[in-house]
Amino acid sequence: MDGNTITKPHDRMAKLLAPRMEAVNALIRRRMASDHAPRIPEVTAHLVEAGGKRLRPMLTLAAARIFGYEGEDDVRLAATVEFIHTATLLHDDVVDESAQRRGRPTANLLWDNKSSVLVGDYLFARSFQLMVETGSLQVLDILCNASATIAEGEVLQMTAATDLGTDETVYLQVVRGKTAALFAAATEVGGVISGADEAQVEALRAYGDALGIAFQIADDLLDYQGDSAATGKNVGDDFRERKLTLPVIKAVAQATPEERTFWERTIEKGRQQEGDLTHALSLMEKYGTLDATRDDALVWAARAKEALGILPGHEMRDILGDLADYVVARLN
Repeated sequence: MDGNTITKPHDRMAKLLAPRMEAVNALIRRRMASDHAPRIPEVTAHLVEAGGKRLRPMLTLAAARIFGYEGEDDVRLAATVEFIHTATLLHDDVVDESAQRRGRPTANLLWDNKSSVLVGDYLFARSFQLMVETGSLQVLDILCNASATIAEGEVLQMTAATDLGTDETVYLQVVRGKTAALFAAATEVGGVISGADEAQVEALRAYGDALGIAFQIADDLLDYQGDSAATGKNVGDDFRERKLTLPVIKAVAQATPEERTFWERTIEKGRQQEGDLTHALSLMEKYGTLDATRDDALVWAARAKEALGILPGHEMRDILGDLADYVVARLN
């Protein structure tokens, strides 16, 4: 199926979940307020109101919908997930010294690094208040573990990003931290509050984990062969920023001594010159690492769909399956 003709599953999900997402957005606006520090809602609103697909909170609502949940904790937890995500974005932009997020200047550029870090901390605190309100220790355990995994993944990425010794196992750990952990927690807690049985809750966790990994691998591949107009990034941004993503890791693993010297100069030492990106792409082509990376993304998307098999038949379950397909259909 052509990626351009697919009815986007997250749009279908958003339409079905619109009333619940309105409640989530209202709760987010209330909880990001501060009576004593007006800088907090200013910074938070800049990022929260900037758009984005709100995929992570929708995953929580979708998981709860599959099991017919009718309470209010799905809204609390969807807002929790979005607060955690927003907090990590604020911190990431400081660490990465980013100037743009979702097509707008980053908060650290408009205000300063201190504001971004401290407001991110505030949102983490708000997220913990919200998850406690569910009264579920299991939910608290899942989301606390996810928050720790996210932070751990960021630190690991910082140390592994320009180290040619980084292999696919370490890459997967980073991806699980920076992307998959919150996807997995978002779907898992939706099942927990809905009273799903242990096997179904585990299936939701496995779905979110595999979806997040497929999503990140696809993003890393699109950096080298995507359409800049569609992705919002220039081809080769990761290379210029010396990020060791999967296509490069696969090429380094097969490199000759001469080729390894090239990767050491451009990635480890950051001494890049005109024509280096073209040469890097030729090395990836030589070893077929772009195709191999695409195959990995397809494997993880298939695992995500497979995990849904034991869930009750439901329109939302079908959309979650389509979402896994869509993540990798972007690669066609």
